[in-house]
Amino acid sequence: MGRHPVTKPPAAARFVATHSVLTMDARHPYTAKSLVDAQDMHRTVMSGFRGWVADGAPDARAQMGVLSTWSVDLKAGALVLVVQSRVPGDWAGMPRGALTVKPHVITVDRTLRTGDSLTFRAVVNPTHNRPAGPPAPNRPRGRRTAHTRPDHVKNWFVRRLQPPGEPRTAPNGLTRIGATAEEESLAVQMLPTVTSPGPHKGLRIVRAEIRGTLTITDPAALVDAMTQGIGHARSYGCGLLLTR
Repeated sequence: MGRHPVTKPPAAARFVATHSVLTMDARHPYTAKSLVDAQDMHRTVMSGFRGWVADGAPDARAQMGVLSTWSVDLKAGALVLVVQSRVPGDWAGMPRGALTVKPHVITVDRTLRTGDSLTFRAVVNPTHNRPAGPPAPNRPRGRRTAHTRPDHVKNWFVRRLQPPGEPRTAPNGLTRIGATAEEESLAVQMLPTVTSPGPHKGLRIVRAEIRGTLTITDPAALVDAMTQGIGHARSYGCGLLLTR
């Protein structure tokens, strides 16, 4: 029997989301707490989406498509938080003085086409499963371990690229992102690890920033990657793929 023909992906797909850009005073106690506690930063992000889903829903973030990323300029005392969502955020409940300017909320509505080039930035939690013990047919997946070297992080990202004509799921089961890139053009910077004290003492998230240029090969797959995020720790400021 012959091989089944590979279904050619649609040549275009539409991406729609809300972006909220919050510029915050890094010296304000509310912001400072978010900087030293990853769980508190998560609460800060989710505070803009009360009422959309039932309180306590375990998948509330995923239902609303909430992804975020942040950067801080300690010298200027400013934290810039970017929040992407399927529903509009309401930031009126932010403590007085925590925001230095009014939140900038925009609707992103763009059509992505095969062959288009996009510059991108993403903060990711690059992990792999370290085997537990010697090889065995029914061996468990092993312990999730973070990559801490830039070259390993770059390889982590390259494995998720999708060459033309390739399916969105790689042979090893990884979900590809619907675009390819020249490896030499990718810049990787390791970022400070974020943690959480108290009851979340074991939370430790290794982060890296990846920048470069993507060429779209599967617009629908790229829309999925931009909407759902890539990698782990999406509740803690990782996985958001920002493009322009």
